[in-house]
Amino acid sequence: MPTYNPPLRDMQFVLHEVFNVTEDFRQMPAFAEVDADTINAVLEEGGKFASQVIQPLNISGDTEGCTLDKATHEVTPPKGYKEAYQQYVEGGWPALSCDPEFGGQGLPATINGCFYEMLNGANQAWTMYPGLSHGAYEAMLAHGTDWQKKVYLPKLVSGEWTGTMCLTEPHCGTDLGLLRTKAEPEADGSYLISGEKIFISAGEHNMVDNIVHLVLARLPDAPAGSKGISLFAVPKFNVDAEGNIGERNGIYCAGLEHKMGIHSNATAQLVLDKARGTLIGQPNKGLQAMFVMMNAARLGVGNQSLGLTEVAYQNALAYAKDRIQMRSLSGVKAKDKPADPIIVHPDVRRMLLTAKAYAEGGRALSVYAGMLLDKEHNHPDEKVRKDSGEILALLTPIVKAFLTENGFKATVECQQVFGGHGYIKEWGMEQFVRDARINMIYEGTNTVQALDLLGRKVLGNQGATLKKFGKEIAVFIESEGVNEKMAEFINPLAMLADQMTKFTTEIGFRGFQNADEVGGAAFDYMKVAGHLVFAYMFARMAQVALQKIAEGNTDPFYQGKLQTARFYFAKLFPETLTLMKTARNGVKVLLDTDAALA
Repeated sequence: MPTYNPPLRDMQFVLHEVFNVTEDFRQMPAFAEVDADTINAVLEEGGKFASQVIQPLNISGDTEGCTLDKATHEVTPPKGYKEAYQQYVEGGWPALSCDPEFGGQGLPATINGCFYEMLNGANQAWTMYPGLSHGAYEAMLAHGTDWQKKVYLPKLVSGEWTGTMCLTEPHCGTDLGLLRTKAEPEADGSYLISGEKIFISAGEHNMVDNIVHLVLARLPDAPAGSKGISLFAVPKFNVDAEGNIGERNGIYCAGLEHKMGIHSNATAQLVLDKARGTLIGQPNKGLQAMFVMMNAARLGVGNQSLGLTEVAYQNALAYAKDRIQMRSLSGVKAKDKPADPIIVHPDVRRMLLTAKAYAEGGRALSVYAGMLLDKEHNHPDEKVRKDSGEILALLTPIVKAFLTENGFKATVECQQVFGGHGYIKEWGMEQFVRDARINMIYEGTNTVQALDLLGRKVLGNQGATLKKFGKEIAVFIESEGVNEKMAEFINPLAMLADQMTKFTTEIGFRGFQNADEVGGAAFDYMKVAGHLVFAYMFARMAQVALQKIAEGNTDPFYQGKLQTARFYFAKLFPETLTLMKTARNGVKVLLDTDAALA
């Protein structure tokens, strides 16, 4: 049976020692009173909820799955899920980073992100029930009418109701310009919406009194393609002008997807049969409103894989210390035992350190992105808000794609540490692998994220945003360039930062001549960019660790941090050379393959 221990020490290290988040919070009036003690207390309690309430339900929920009553279209989650959700609501957790005007606690998004990492590490499938509610809240907060904000936001903030995101249809996924769901205007200003949606996470369940579906649909006179999409709030139960629940709306679950993983989350096929909804934002401008939710979801999906990476690593490490198998190649290590613990073997350590490095690098990036989000929305300086939003837009596809690619690799490596036991359900490792696999698909596949990064966020403005982020890295490199102890971390970072400019220019020039070159290079480019960010994160973490050791701090945590950073730069970072080579090899070998694919 797997266990989960909230990684509070490492979170505190990243928050307080690497990024010193409270200094930034003091610059933002909304968070000026948020101090380190408050942050630590919130995360400690959040860790207890994750490890003591929802983690014990993870394997049982995966085994039981969800049940659909085809007569009533109601879905029942596994045993204990509803009760755990009530504890979640009673603890005030849904309101953590929401606006106090609507009942929120007004804490930074950065802290909410750390809390959600722990939830995902404990039980990703359960966490996905409230997971999209915050995105629905954000979209409605930014684009909703006064009535929608008054009626829906307090319920979403309190957790009394949950929210979903209804984009995908049977014939279209990422290409939303193809969607067919129709919205017919009514005399009272509402709309009757008809169509089908699939793959809707937490699309139907009985854990709350109402579910607010955010649905993309077309108005009768809408232009073709993505320019003709509108966004609507469609509740499971209709609500009156005062927000009181009324009759059942015409949106119901026609089936549950039979999935590889996340069995205990109700991934629903939804049918809308003249379901009544209200318009969010402007007609035919639905994607602008939905992108608020989608961007939040992309950061959230990266967070899901971060949580799984951490929990898989914890359990693989414990197993490797306990399991004895063969003797060390360099001589007996456990003389009192008939064999040595497998943790002495170099390749077992490679697998463990791969997961550890991906978890710690991902956590640093996640906190960094959370701080950018907080600055974008709350900093009093307009330039800081603008710059933070721009850098966050650049990093969002990296958070989503790089963390989920790493997360899947890490869970597989940790499963391998268990040998044959890793393939057996009771140990929990095969569930982590199955659950992690969906994150590479969610919110636009990782190839779509790579295209967004290279095509839109980098080449779309001639690399201006990348250069802006590069300047931050350059300032750090210059500040540490004379520190000999930092050379092993600074030199590879500086090398890649320099190579990145030439690499980007070369791919951009090829793409100008043939757009398919961008498509052929994008995935490799995304991973190179991911390593640039991770190298920056690990160099910053190493800097703090070295400072603490120089000050005489004997906490082995800091030595461990340095060793993980050294492993990352020695064993994971070098794949950038291969990735740049394969990207430069061009698209011809991919497209001139009709004979191979005949």
